[in-house]
Amino acid sequence: MTRIIIIGEGQTEQAFCNDVLQPHFIPLDIYIQNPVIKKTKGGIVPWATLKHQIQTHLLEDQTVFVTMLIDYYGIYGHHKYPGWEEAERLNDKGQRLDLIEAAMLSDIPSDLRRRFIPYIQLHEFEGLVFSDIEVFNNGFEDNELDDYAYLVETIERNPNPELINNDRETSPSKRLERIIKGYKSENENNKIFYGALLTHDIGLAKIRQKCPRFNNWIAKLETL
Repeated sequence: MTRIIIIGEGQTEQAFCNDVLQPHFIPLDIYIQNPVIKKTKGGIVPWATLKHQIQTHLLEDQTVFVTMLIDYYGIYGHHKYPGWEEAERLNDKGQRLDLIEAAMLSDIPSDLRRRFIPYIQLHEFEGLVFSDIEVFNNGFEDNELDDYAYLVETIERNPNPELINNDRETSPSKRLERIIKGYKSENENNKIFYGALLTHDIGLAKIRQKCPRFNNWIAKLETL
């Protein structure tokens, strides 16, 4: 059995790994272990801190593969991710992340690189829940949604949910605050409940169909 460690930004990503990814990978004889970022127990940290955790996992077990599930939203220049300044000059966000991920891989010692698969979610994990409007239609009563028209507009304008932008007021999690009554992006338990519930109900196949960068990441993991 292949073992993959997915370092998650927080408990929402951890629940997603348990509820959505693990059932997909078990039949492939792949087992997922999904710790959160240790330094903060969830939350973006400087690259040097994350790199230390990545290398520690790789050194503890010479057979394990390590990747991560963290958001591009919330990473800034002061976190000093490799390739950041060069990447920020690119207009295409996908190309930005490709460059940063390649630089992260190059910054890991050469003897460990084969077992490290860098991945940053564009823009935010919560963007995945906009992969299928039917999960809102079937999972909520009318009185549980505040702004259904805004939901429809968001999905129609973003056939690729990964491209929903990372502005402080229009990031995926902020859009969910406007759409779902009681949803608060600052409440971790709230985010875990809705994130895990909605992505589970959408299903991995639909998410992969709508989110190409995410799909490419899953495809890489399937080949390990």
